[in-house]
Amino acid sequence: NAPKSFFRLLLSLSLSPFSPRSRFFRFLQENMESTGNHGGIQQLLAAEHEAQQIVNAARTAKMARMKQAKEEAETEISEHKTSTEHGFQKKLEETSGDSGANVKRLEQETSAKIEQLKNEASRISRDVVEMLLKHVTTVKN
Repeated sequence: NAPKSFFRLLLSLSLSPFSPRSRFFRFLQENMESTGNHGGIQQLLAAEHEAQQIVNAARTAKMARMKQAKEEAETEISEHKTSTEHGFQKKLEETSGDSGANVKRLEQETSAKIEQLKNEASRISRDVVEMLLKHVTTVKN
């Protein structure tokens, strides 16, 4: 009678009826009641083997989920990287097109300023020559 109450106590401590621990204790209880105490070691070994298989299956499932999550993350990272690179190339093309137009506009402005300075210099060059001659030829006592 003591083993039955012990197993019932252990079963009541288990959180889930489907957890490996509760299945293990239920297996022990059923087998201990049906066979008495004969072959208890064999039953324990069989229960331990079943529990180990359950743990291994859970570990394998966890590893598969981890691998799948890693692959999904790598795919998402790759897609984000491609999208970001595409956006960068698009912006680069847009700005380089503007830069060519800016260079052309600046060249035109520079040419216009140079022409303006040449015209101004040719207009006042006669006055500058006369002023220089006047200062050179004037004698002061």
